[in-house]
Amino acid sequence: MAEIIQRDGTWAFDGTTVRITPGLHRSVPLFRQTYGEVAVPLEAVAGVVLEPERKRARLRLRLREGADPLLQATGGRLPEAADPYRLLVDVDRSGVAEYIAEEIRQALMLDRVPKDPTKAYLLPGPPVPVSVRSSDGTVSFDGTQVRLDWADTSDRVKRATGPRIIALGDLVQVEWLPNSGYEDGFLRFVTRETVFSKLPPEKDPYALDLWGSTRRDLLTALIATAVTARLPHPSTRAGGDLADQERPQLTAAVPGQSDHHDVLLRRLRELGELYRDGVLTDEEFAMTKAAVLRGF
Repeated sequence: MAEIIQRDGTWAFDGTTVRITPGLHRSVPLFRQTYGEVAVPLEAVAGVVLEPERKRARLRLRLREGADPLLQATGGRLPEAADPYRLLVDVDRSGVAEYIAEEIRQALMLDRVPKDPTKAYLLPGPPVPVSVRSSDGTVSFDGTQVRLDWADTSDRVKRATGPRIIALGDLVQVEWLPNSGYEDGFLRFVTRETVFSKLPPEKDPYALDLWGSTRRDLLTALIATAVTARLPHPSTRAGGDLADQERPQLTAAVPGQSDHHDVLLRRLRELGELYRDGVLTDEEFAMTKAAVLRGF
């Protein structure tokens, strides 16, 4: 078995699997430590490179398109340091890094692993249930449904609509953009009914607006990946149109039946006040009101 151990993490290759374990040093990003160990099957690998620098090198694993739900969900937008498929290598260990890279290359050649896109995910993504608290609220996923619970600092529009529960079968896709520290990010759950929504993330009851701690908000990629791993693979949607997919039915978390009517009226009154005060545009009011009514 070929293995390299660094402060940044450990790579081990046994001929069939590249096992990547993040380091425990404080310099290793919280996202990588939380995402944990990744076992990459050889058939998911497109290539491996060692990128030398003046004081250190980077060992980088390149995966086949469509093989990994994490890469699919984040779309190349993960910060460099949070990428689990790269390892910082001390310059005096670059020879070991080149050895493990060559072992992987030889195995790819001997097994004739293709480099074309896969038609199914070859990595499982993070286990469920998984829950992340962000600047805009808490998002949870249990494998069958997504739940959004708003924070006290969330926009009044969101708090007026109440918690949001979205069944996995109702989702079309997940959109994720990290909080860069300079610009807000978001985690948006797209259904057929909301696919053409133009609401900004701070007002969209199907999206988390990521504006707080970049370190903590980055963990929302765990949710994006876990959900993406359980949605139809992109290859099954190639050439298709969102309008051709099964029409989803949105559900929402509601209180007991005896409180149903009072809660509905209160939320509609709150929305009406926001509209009269000019907080909501005509389009935002109509869309948010429809979301509340569907929830009940």
